[in-house]
Amino acid sequence: MDLHVLLLLLSMVWQVHAVEETLMDTRTATAELGWTANPSSGWEEVSGYDENLNTIRTYQVCNVFEPNQNNWLLTTFIPRRGAHRVYVEMRFTVRDCSSLPNVPGSCKETFNLYYYETDSNVVHKNSAFWNESPYLKVDTIAADESFSQVDFGGRLMKVNTEVRSFGPLTRSGFYLAFQDYGACMSLLSVRVFFKKCPSVVQNFAVFPETMTGAESTSLVIARGICIPNAEEVDVPIKLYCNGDGEWMVPIGRCTCKPGYEPENHTICKACPAAMFKANQGMGICSQCPANSRSTGEASPICTCRNGYYRADFDPPEAMCTSVPSGPRNVISIVNETSITLEWHPPRETGGRDDVTYNIICKKCSNLWAHTPYTFEIQSVNGVTNKSPFPPQHVSVNITTNQAAPSTVPIMHQVRATMKSITLSWPQPEQPNGIILDYELRYYEKDQNEFNSSMSRSQTNTASIEGLRPGIVYVVQVRARTVAGYGKFSGKMCFQTLTDEDYKSELREQLPLIAGSAAAGVVFIVSLVAISIVCSRKRTYSKEAVYSDKLQHYSTGRGEFGEVYKGRLKLPGKREIYVAIKTLKAGYSEKQRRDFLSEASIMGQFDHPNIIRLEGVVTKSRPVMIITEFMENGALDSFLRQNDGQFTVIQLVGMLRGIAAGMKYLSEMNYVHRDLAARNILVNSNLVCKVSDFGLSRYLQDDTSDPTYTSSLGGKIPVRWTAPEAIAYRKFTSASDVWSYGIVMWEVMSFGERPYWDMSNQDVINAIEQDYRLPPPMDCPAALHQLMLDCWQKDRNSRPRFGEIVNTLDKMIRNPASLKTVATIPAVPSQPLLDRSIPDFTAFTSVDDWLSAIKMGQYRDSFLSSGFTSLQLVAQITTEDLLRIGITLAGHQKKILNCIQSMRVQMSQSPTSIA
Repeated sequence: MDLHVLLLLLSMVWQVHAVEETLMDTRTATAELGWTANPSSGWEEVSGYDENLNTIRTYQVCNVFEPNQNNWLLTTFIPRRGAHRVYVEMRFTVRDCSSLPNVPGSCKETFNLYYYETDSNVVHKNSAFWNESPYLKVDTIAADESFSQVDFGGRLMKVNTEVRSFGPLTRSGFYLAFQDYGACMSLLSVRVFFKKCPSVVQNFAVFPETMTGAESTSLVIARGICIPNAEEVDVPIKLYCNGDGEWMVPIGRCTCKPGYEPENHTICKACPAAMFKANQGMGICSQCPANSRSTGEASPICTCRNGYYRADFDPPEAMCTSVPSGPRNVISIVNETSITLEWHPPRETGGRDDVTYNIICKKCSNLWAHTPYTFEIQSVNGVTNKSPFPPQHVSVNITTNQAAPSTVPIMHQVRATMKSITLSWPQPEQPNGIILDYELRYYEKDQNEFNSSMSRSQTNTASIEGLRPGIVYVVQVRARTVAGYGKFSGKMCFQTLTDEDYKSELREQLPLIAGSAAAGVVFIVSLVAISIVCSRKRTYSKEAVYSDKLQHYSTGRGEFGEVYKGRLKLPGKREIYVAIKTLKAGYSEKQRRDFLSEASIMGQFDHPNIIRLEGVVTKSRPVMIITEFMENGALDSFLRQNDGQFTVIQLVGMLRGIAAGMKYLSEMNYVHRDLAARNILVNSNLVCKVSDFGLSRYLQDDTSDPTYTSSLGGKIPVRWTAPEAIAYRKFTSASDVWSYGIVMWEVMSFGERPYWDMSNQDVINAIEQDYRLPPPMDCPAALHQLMLDCWQKDRNSRPRFGEIVNTLDKMIRNPASLKTVATIPAVPSQPLLDRSIPDFTAFTSVDDWLSAIKMGQYRDSFLSSGFTSLQLVAQITTEDLLRIGITLAGHQKKILNCIQSMRVQMSQSPTSIA
C-alpha cells in the first residue's frame, strides 16, 4: 500500500477501545512474590498499603547513605502468550533526596528497567545471573513527584505511574529486572500486559480479535468475513490494527445480497413475504410491483401472476404486464403499385407503451397485379413472446389492382470504350404485365444524382454514349408497364476506358457495386504511390486549420511528432484534403510500433462519428498516419473561439454525435481512456468525431464486466478520469461514460476548463467527497442531470452509451424538454458551485469583472460608453448592450445573466462596490 494512504489511515481511528490482556499483575498477589534480589541487602519484599489503604506486596530499597549502590530485582519467568510487544505499568514512590539529612551526593531519584528474553526458566536465587546475562535496557524511570513530608501516621506518599513498552518478542517468555543505584523508593505494583484490537463488525463484515504488531507503528492486516447473507464489493475487505490496539478505517466493504436488507449496519435481514430486493447493496426491501408476488422470504424478484409477464429488458421493479388485444377498424387502400393498411390501436395495451404490429402475408412486397392477398395484423408488445398463446390479430382479404413492375435485380457490362458503356440486364422477377420499355439514369460517381442524365431502351440492352474517358459512372435502370414505372434498381458503377494499357485490368474489376468496398481496411502505401502536399500552419488563415500552434501528440509514453494539412491524390480518385500525423526523427523501434498501433486501431472502425483513417505511409521518412481532414479542429478550442454562438439544440447535436461514436466503440469492446473535448475533432458541418486512440485498449468480453487494467505508470488526465480508474487503474466503458460527462460539461460551458484552477489533488479530494461540477451558465436541467448520471460513484449505476444516445435523441425530438434551465442555489452546499458565476465582491474594477467572465474584448466599449464602475454596470439593459456595440446574442445573454447575479448579490449583501 502507498505510504501516503497509510499515513492518511493513521489519522482515521475508530472509537473502539483496545483489548488489554494481562500477563502479570502484582496488585492481585496475596502471598510472597518470590522475586530474586541481589545483593540480599538491597531490595526487600514487604507488605504495605497503597494510596487507598489496600494491602499490597511491595519491594522497597533505601540504602542512600551507602556509596556505590547497585541493587537488582528480578521477576519470575513471564510467558508472553503470543504477544509481539508488551507493556509494563509501574506504580512507585520515591523519597526526595533533599528531604534526607546528611545524605551523600550518590542519592538518586530514578531507577532502570531491563528485560531478558528466553525460552525457559533459567534463573535461580544462587546463580550469578546478574553479571552474565545480556539484559536489554528499556528505559531509565524517573518520578514525576517525590515525597518529603511526614504526618502522624508516617510518610505522606505521592504515587507515580509510568508505562513502558518493548519488543519485538520472539521467545517463549521473558524476565523483568529493576536496577536501583542509590534511590530511596518503593515499587508498589507491576502490571505486564499486551494489547489487541477487539473483534468487531463493521461494513457488514466480521473482523477477528487481532494482536498488535511488534512495533508501536506497526499495522497488522486483518481480513474480514462478510456477515451471513452479505457479499464483498469492489476489493477484498480488510482492516489495519495499529500499535495501540485500535482499528483503522476499513478498505473494501460487504453489502447485503439481493433479497436481504441492512439493519443497524450489522445484519442483513431477509425481505419478508410480499416484498423483494433485486440488487446487492444498501437498498431496502420494496413491496412487490403490481401483478406480481413473492411467497417466501429473501426474494430477489417478485414472480408475475398467471397471465402477466416481464420483458427481458424490464427491470425487476417493473410491474408485470400482459399482451395487448387485437387491432381495430382495419381499412385498406389499393392503388396501382401498393396496398395501404390503416387501423385503430387495441383497446387494451396490456399496461405497456411499446405496442407494435406485425403484418403477415405470403408476399408483402413486389405485389402481383389482380391477385388476392390475405393480411394478418397482429398487436404485439414487449411481453408477447412470453405468452404461450398467439398474438391477438385481425385478418383482411384484399385483391390488388394492376401493379407496376418490380425492380431489375442486376446489370452486366457487355463492353466499354473510352466514350461509351454497353449494358444488359434481366427482366424484373415480377413484370406485372408487358414491359413497354426501360429507363436508365446515370451520372459521374463524383457528382450526385441531381446532375444525372436519362436514356431509354426498348430492350434489356442499351449503350450509353458521349461519356468521358477513364470516368466511373453510377447507373440505375427501371422498367415500365401500362401501370407505370417500377422502382429504380440499386446503384451500380461502371468505368470507361482510358487507353489500351488499362483494358485488361479494368475489365477484371468491372462491374463494381457502388459502396461494395470493405469498410475500415487499412492500406499501406509508399510515397511514390501517393501525392501529398504538406503545409504546416503557424497562423490562422481563411481556411481553418487544426490549431494556431504546432500540435504534439502523446500516448502517455512519449510525444510522437507534429500534425500537418495536406492533399491526397490516389489514381482514379479526386484530390482531397487530409490531416497528416508524423513520427518525429530519432524514434526508437518501440515508438514506431506504438505510433503505428494507433493506426491499426483506427483502421478497425467505420462510423460517421469516428475519425476515418485514409492510410499509412511507411516507406518514407517521416512515417505518417493519414486521416480525414476536420476543418474546425479540436472541439475545446473551437468552442472557445465561438463562445455563445451556438444554440442549445446545436450543442446537443454535437453531444449526440460524440455519444454515437462512443457507443460504436463500446460495442466493439474498445475503451478509449482519454475521452476529452481536446480529442474530439469538428468538421465544417459541425459533425464531431472521436479521435486520438493512442491510449485505447481492446476489452476481453469473456466476462460480464470487461475491464482493462493498466500496468503502466504514466500520467492520467485526472479531470476527465473516473475515480476507480484513478485509484485502481481499472478502465471500462463505464469509465469512458464518466469522461463523457466531463465532455458534456466542456461543451455546454463553451470550452471552460473542468474544475477551473483547482489542483489535481483538490479535484480528487472533491470527487471523493461527492462534489460534482455545477451546471454551466444557461445549461438545461435535463442535460446537467445526464452529466450527474454519468458521474455516479458506482460505475454500474452509470448509463451506457446506447442509453445516452437514446436520451439525447428524445431531447432533440422534444426541444421543450430543454427549456428548463438548471439553477445554482443562492447559498451553495458544495464549494465547487461557487465557481459558476463570479462573486462581484471579489472585483475592484469593470476590467477585472469582464476578464473573469471572459468578455474582456469589450473593455474599451464599456469604458467609452460611460460604464466605468460596477455600480453603473449593474444597471445595464439590453438596449445599453446594443448601444455599447455587443450584437452577438450569446454574449448579450451571458453578460446579462452575470449582471442579474450581481444584482442578487448586491441585494443580499449591501456592501459598496467601486
